[in-house]
Amino acid sequence: MKQDNNINELIHQPTRLKIMALLSSLEEEIFVDFKFLLDELSLTEGNLSIHLQKLEAAEFIQIKKEFLNKKPKTFINITKNGRAEFENYLNELESIIKRK
Repeated sequence: MKQDNNINELIHQPTRLKIMALLSSLEEEIFVDFKFLLDELSLTEGNLSIHLQKLEAAEFIQIKKEFLNKKPKTFINITKNGRAEFENYLNELESIIKRK
């Protein structure tokens, strides 16, 4: 899903870019809950779910579901692959900016 300029279009989509930026700012192995992402990004549950599914399918994030006090909870973290792809994305943007 890359264009000729090597920009990863999966990450480049504005909502997924925000998700990846937020998750990559956290320490490795840190999982955040679904509600945290909802609140931080001001998204609807459906919108966030769809974007998370796409990132999970690309193995950029990991989704873990658990029950806490008999209630389902969803936790998300960025994978090593996702961190590397996000870093590549940022490097490509930087190289485009420096071409001016």
